[in-house]
Amino acid sequence: MGLRVELVPRIAEIPAADWDALAGPDDPFVEHGFLLALETSESVGADSGWHPMHVAVWLETEGAPDRLVGGLPLYAKTHSYGEYIFDWSWAGAAERAGIRYYPKLVSMIPFTPATGKRVLIAADVDLREVARALLAGVEAGRDRIDASSAHLLFLEEQERDLMVAEGQLLTRLTNQFHFRNAGYESFDDFLGRFRSSLRKQVRRERRQAAESGLELRVLEGPEMTERDWDALRGFYFDTCYRRGSGPYLTRRFFRDLAETHAHRVVACLAYDGERVVAGTLNFQKGKHLYGRYWGCTEEHPGVHFELCYYRLIERAIDQGLTRFEAGAQGTHKLRRGLMPAAIHSAHFIADPRLAGAVAEFLPREADAMRQEMAELSMHGPFRRG
Repeated sequence: MGLRVELVPRIAEIPAADWDALAGPDDPFVEHGFLLALETSESVGADSGWHPMHVAVWLETEGAPDRLVGGLPLYAKTHSYGEYIFDWSWAGAAERAGIRYYPKLVSMIPFTPATGKRVLIAADVDLREVARALLAGVEAGRDRIDASSAHLLFLEEQERDLMVAEGQLLTRLTNQFHFRNAGYESFDDFLGRFRSSLRKQVRRERRQAAESGLELRVLEGPEMTERDWDALRGFYFDTCYRRGSGPYLTRRFFRDLAETHAHRVVACLAYDGERVVAGTLNFQKGKHLYGRYWGCTEEHPGVHFELCYYRLIERAIDQGLTRFEAGAQGTHKLRRGLMPAAIHSAHFIADPRLAGAVAEFLPREADAMRQEMAELSMHGPFRRG
């Protein structure tokens, strides 16, 4: 009996049932179907600068088929776009010091700043042994492409601790804004805990959306029509171009997502008659809900906040979900009940000069981040105490 470590260039080479058996109960993005849609649509691979190099750990037992007991989504990167835990300053410092920074390895779900189970390990095996095997796979990948570094992003805290304990990794702390369900009985119960001025603001925004003359609907993926999918695709590209950034996802991604992963999709859509004029693409699994993309063809007061936050918070409360994440950045989320949440990552840097500088920087950054989160929390919408 032993462990065999492989680097897999296409998720399709791993049986979906085997991979998904290791996925956590609340993470829709690490599932085989989502990763497959990214690859078949060429949102990763091709000229994207994201090249799959997934780590698979197989348990070999004499007289029995090999069994997948460990997995880690992993990509060779030639840039730092689409990660949302930013290392541009590290790359700049490396360039000034004459240290090559690219290619590097990144373990995360591409273009998806969402926390979740990323280190996939079967429940009935030695946790630390498989973690060491996964890290050995990362090291093999680093050797294969002569990568400067490896970055494990958006880890659950326990995963970070496990991987740091088994490898020479540096820990990093950043933050986002998340809704945590404190056992609210209804949206009104949630809103009732706000300070008066901010409670009035939310009610005003919801009233504006309700009086917009639009039909606002929440649909699950299997309920969506081709028109709905086309609208979400159009919103995504329009939003990217308005912000002056090229889209990460290809047009084919939305078609492939509808085929492989529609059962995890939740869309909040606004209709003007037969036309879809605004909407958000979101994902749900288990007790977690994740907001991803917003777009519109018409501006209507209150509709953005209604579709991006309030309808999804309401859904989380009504369905007893524990967490709603609304993506990266955005202090405006604080006034709407999404509070600072710690984001964990772990990093290995081969060059001792750069590694030393980063190791000196990270504790100071973490202290500043904790102070910032505490100060932001004081400015949240909830009544004191």
